Amino acid sequence: MLAQDLNAIQTSAIPTFAFSGKTLGDIISAILPYIFTISGILVLLYFLVGGFQLMFAGGDPKKVQGAWVKITNALIGFVIIILAYFLTQLFGKILNIPKIMNIFQ
Repeated sequence: MLAQDLNAIQTSAIPTFAFSGKTLGDIISAILPYIFTISGILVLLYFLVGGFQLMFAGGDPKKVQGAWVKITNALIGFVIIILAYFLTQLFGKILNIPKIMNIFQ
């Protein structure tokens, strides 16, 4: 017969992995605050770079245009981060994952 021995199958590839025994919701809720914080800091820095480029453009239309593009992109990124946060809260409520709904508490 060609039957397999089910006792020989390993259930975990990395038995000492730090997230072993945790659910996907636990892992996501542990990572999300860092993702939102880092993305917020990056948007702020990009906004500041655009602002400094605008201040130091010296009236050059190409530099002014480039600075406004950076500022606009930073504002669009900020809106995307806010929408991602609210969508995360919505999915946490729909899927009944309270740890995701309370990621900043």
